[in-house]
Amino acid sequence: MLSAAAFGLYARCTQPWTALGWVMLVPWLAALDRARSLRATLAVALLMTVAFEVAGFGWFAEAVERYTATPAPVALVLLALFAPLLQPQLITCALARWATLRRGSGALRVALAGACAWVGTEWAVPKLFGDTIGYGLWPSAWMRQGADVAGLPGLTLVLLLGNDCALVTARALAGGAHRRAATAAAMLAALAAALMGYGVVRERALAPLADRVAPVEVGIVQADIGRYDRLAAARGTFGAVEAILGVHVLLSQKLLRHETLDLLVWPETVYPTTFGTPKSPEGAAFDGAIASFVSRTGIPLVFGAYDSEDGHEFNAAVLLEPARTGPLAFETYRKATLFPLTERVPALLDGTRVRRWLPWLGSWTPGAGGDVLTVTLRGGRRLRVAPLICYDALAPALARNAVRSGAELIVTLSNDGWFGSGPAPWLHLVGAAFRSVETRRPQVRATNTGISAVIDAQGGILTRTDTDERAVLAATVMPVAYRSTLVLRWGDWLGPLALGALIALLVAPAWRPDAPVRRR
Repeated sequence: MLSAAAFGLYARCTQPWTALGWVMLVPWLAALDRARSLRATLAVALLMTVAFEVAGFGWFAEAVERYTATPAPVALVLLALFAPLLQPQLITCALARWATLRRGSGALRVALAGACAWVGTEWAVPKLFGDTIGYGLWPSAWMRQGADVAGLPGLTLVLLLGNDCALVTARALAGGAHRRAATAAAMLAALAAALMGYGVVRERALAPLADRVAPVEVGIVQADIGRYDRLAAARGTFGAVEAILGVHVLLSQKLLRHETLDLLVWPETVYPTTFGTPKSPEGAAFDGAIASFVSRTGIPLVFGAYDSEDGHEFNAAVLLEPARTGPLAFETYRKATLFPLTERVPALLDGTRVRRWLPWLGSWTPGAGGDVLTVTLRGGRRLRVAPLICYDALAPALARNAVRSGAELIVTLSNDGWFGSGPAPWLHLVGAAFRSVETRRPQVRATNTGISAVIDAQGGILTRTDTDERAVLAATVMPVAYRSTLVLRWGDWLGPLALGALIALLVAPAWRPDAPVRRR
């Protein structure tokens, strides 16, 4: 399908494909409107879910093979089979358009009903990657700023209405209705211009505020060590941990020889065991080695580790500070959003037999989320940090809750080695960047194999690494605590509003603003 092919390009979140977001759904919308029955409408919608999922997320099959040893073709078939569950907004959008068209509604009402169904469904039904078409606007520095109003759902709504404007324009031109075509094209241009205009105004309003804050010098280490299981199989558990920590310490020392830092960040699960509650004498020795490194450098360190309590294990981020007086102090954040199956298995599916069949199943326990860690910088300055671990970065509510609690800087740790090659590391970075736009907080992102980056409060990437490279980064960030946004104050307000509007559109009597007025 043309729409799916266009989405596959748009979903790369790179230029020049961003412009496709305004027209990519036109062929599919036209096919929907030509469907004369409910059965035909459902068939067009279901076919689109498969094409949409495979075109935009086909890379996930390789990740599944890399993590579970399931052949990529088999994983791709499973992805296609589950497409209606992964992209339900396409089905509800199609049904909403069919219902309004069946009642003789005009183009405006049909467009609003479909857009509200799409946005409302994505709010009500959690998606595997938290994906929505609004993400594709990230390459536009101005358009992405609109995410601080209603989050990504707001960008998605504008794009959906824009696609309907493009559809009306194409139909009017084909029918020779040039005035109607000009009106619809003008509406499309107005939507894009309004989004860009807001971005320009918002950037200019935020720029002077940066002068009010003191900068923080942050360092990131990317050691390019991905498959810990293979390293452990080759060297043993003790040797693997020793090698991983040794590389990170060496890279950190290299960075500190050239930079004066306030904070150092290592990626997720860089310390693949519990910190602070060692399980063995070797574990206690490793704890001591990390603590000794922090004491020698005098630089606070945020790094990925494990945590345990009452028989439950957590994927964790540890903030370790040099000792001013007494023993080293540390705080722990527990990852709140766990990836299905690989990190957490529902109780109904969990069992000895299932785990024997699928040994890669995870056993983590989710944390509460929304935590704020406080780090003491040079000179006694206190910095409040919002930690996010990997999948957490795709859950906007976690970042919002932490910022509402006073966080000034987002620190994201991730292990993206299981993605393999392809666009996934870049898409993960783009998803994380929107958390900075929504909250107007800068972000430091450390990954094991890339892409690590420093992101400003406008969602722009100040500096970054490539994938599959060993690298260090140093950058100046401007943490803030006083900026606010509408989505910070109101949360996911657009989703429920869209569902309410959809009900009103379906229940209210049909009204066709584009129909001719009858005269006596």
